[in-house]
Amino acid sequence: MSVTLQDARAIIAAAEKKAEEIGQPMNVAVVDAGGNLLAFERMQNAWLGSIDISQKKAWTSRAFDIETGDLAKHSQSGDQFFGIHASNDGKVMIFAGGLPLKRDGKVVGAVGVSGGSGAQDQEVAEAGAAAFKS
Repeated sequence: MSVTLQDARAIIAAAEKKAEEIGQPMNVAVVDAGGNLLAFERMQNAWLGSIDISQKKAWTSRAFDIETGDLAKHSQSGDQFFGIHASNDGKVMIFAGGLPLKRDGKVVGAVGVSGGSGAQDQEVAEAGAAAFKS
């Protein structure tokens, strides 16, 4: 079971709507159950450097089945996941804005958003995730 392309399009549309509401262009990525990129959108004027970050946030969230903001809290100096950002050839992102997508209690994909502050990325990711029919 995995996120479908139709699901990904709905997630991106909802995320884009929220990004427009807050006035912050975003990059939005959706990965499937295997962590593979399923769909991506870069809004007009979204930061180029955030393309990679959004995709890695989605991958990280699926790879560890955790919100990237929560992973960040546990990866501070002295905490259990300190240094995790250097694993997987640097693919792990520990900024807010990556959320696992669940269906019937099982993680089936993830969404990653980047282009604003951590709080903005999280807000837009949550709007996208809310559009996912679990």
